[in-house]
Amino acid sequence: MNNIVKVENLVKCYGSGENLVKAVDHTNLEIERGKFTAIIGRSGSGKSTLLHLLGGLDRPDSGKVFIEDKDMYDLKGDDLAAFRREKIGFIFQDYNLIPSLTVWENVVLPLGLAEKKIREEKVMDILNKIGMKDKKDSLPATLSGGQKQRCAIARALVSSPAIILADEPTGNLDSQTELEVMDILKKCVQDFGQTLIMITHDEVIAQMADVVILIEDGKVVRKS
Repeated sequence: MNNIVKVENLVKCYGSGENLVKAVDHTNLEIERGKFTAIIGRSGSGKSTLLHLLGGLDRPDSGKVFIEDKDMYDLKGDDLAAFRREKIGFIFQDYNLIPSLTVWENVVLPLGLAEKKIREEKVMDILNKIGMKDKKDSLPATLSGGQKQRCAIARALVSSPAIILADEPTGNLDSQTELEVMDILKKCVQDFGQTLIMITHDEVIAQMADVVILIEDGKVVRKS
């Protein structure tokens, strides 16, 4: 099996004593390259903490996260940030767009941070695929929720990361827009040969995934 992510004995706790919470509790996990993997679980199950650890947004108390056979937490500071920019794209529920930047400027922002050349043809291809070509000069305040999320998807795709991590990306959308955004996201990931790992509580979205992982009390209890 061609695994792009491998997690070994991962632990992340918050608090201490009687208030100790084991958000991720000695978790082991493998995620196959090119698949859409949905991580599900009740609120407080640890799925968001796990996603943050997979993306290098938080450091574990112990354990390892391998991305393409590289132990991510062997890296620190600028080296970790550079690795994260190169390998991982993020999509969040609240979009995280910069209000003063246009759609185009928001999308190409990761390229500027990574000091990569902006290939206008590629950016326009992505904007065209997600149906935002005509909105490239618009500010986020003028966009609908679905359009904002499309912009966030384009931003995650633009630097060609190996992995897209999505944290409840359709949580703020109505059901029709949710399905439209998911169709776009799945198609783009397939077209660009990327791996999608998504947290969701939505059973309809989970059914769209190739693999579903159930988290309870910080542990993987089922993979199907």
